[in-house]
Amino acid sequence: MSIIFRCPECDCEIRVPRDRTGQSGSCQKCGELIRVPAVDDSIPDDAEVSESGSIIWRHEARTIPFQPTSGDPEQIERISDHIEEHLGPIATVFHEVVSDLVHIDVHVVAPTEERPWSILVTSGMSEAPMNVPEGAEEFRFAELMIMLPPEWPLTTDDFDDEANYWPIRWLKMLARFPHEYDSWLGCGHTVPNGDPPQALGPNTDFCCALILPPLLVPEEFHTLEIDEQRAINFYSFIPLYEDEMRYKLKYGLDQLLSLFDEHEIDDVINIERESVLCDL
Repeated sequence: MSIIFRCPECDCEIRVPRDRTGQSGSCQKCGELIRVPAVDDSIPDDAEVSESGSIIWRHEARTIPFQPTSGDPEQIERISDHIEEHLGPIATVFHEVVSDLVHIDVHVVAPTEERPWSILVTSGMSEAPMNVPEGAEEFRFAELMIMLPPEWPLTTDDFDDEANYWPIRWLKMLARFPHEYDSWLGCGHTVPNGDPPQALGPNTDFCCALILPPLLVPEEFHTLEIDEQRAINFYSFIPLYEDEMRYKLKYGLDQLLSLFDEHEIDDVINIERESVLCDL
């Protein structure tokens, strides 16, 4: 029984017995003194872990064939009603024309004087259950959301410019991601744009998506009970810089969120913000 991690100095893959967790030693490749991540019994054998002891999931090329779908009209209506009950009237919906595996629409709630930002919420990610680990069955169904500044261009013509479209592109990509790779997304998960990570869009250095419960919506919106077997959890997509992602992998989510609190980072995407590590 073993765990797998990478040397923070040379990125060499290291496999050690589980009884070495928390101990220190030298990397066999570069000689750097490293500490084996401490992991608890919930981490499966032969799992790759970060320096903070969290599982790292590496996804190979997709093997699931294209599967067209037109969505579940009844569930889309339930999600639409949930949005309008707790967030406000839906101003427009970006309908997906050709759908693979799940049908992802994006519902837009326009800014108001009291809430000066646009809210974009998916429907369709919860059309099928995600492949969650044992014990996490309550998180099988999810939808995603982003919040954009009120001046963000949101017409179909505006989307010809990738600088305007990348948040929506990533929202839809993330919503389909767990179904493409037979995986799951939940609170605290990070998804980099490649390895090494590349910018999410042409007007930003954000290169990673962090999934968190939304801060700027009523708590009643966080979960939609469909029936006894299905509860949909709503999460925000928060873009990260590479150093923020690596800090989270090294020190854990709670430490990163403490820095977010210090810098007053919320759900609204701000492409002009600096990294929360810039003054450390």
